[in-house]
Amino acid sequence: MIEIVSQITLVLLTLSILLCTFRLVKGPSMADRVVALDTIGLNLIGFIGLVMILQETVLFAEALLIIAILAFISTISFAKFLEGGVVIDR
Repeated sequence: MIEIVSQITLVLLTLSILLCTFRLVKGPSMADRVVALDTIGLNLIGFIGLVMILQETVLFAEALLIIAILAFISTISFAKFLEGGVVIDR
């Protein structure tokens, strides 16, 4: 049962990533593109977690953590850039 639900969720996450990619490319504003990029990162984390569950392995845990850290840092950087135009304040 959990395998069927996981596979359906993988399909939905894939659709979500595709829609977010469309928003990332065609977004009307920079803020929409930042939100789309953050959502893609979150969906990738969920996708990799579900693949780990389906394959019953923890081999992708490090990749999952790296993607999570990079998504967090990129979101903070873009938000700070949108707010003031600079990423690193002096």
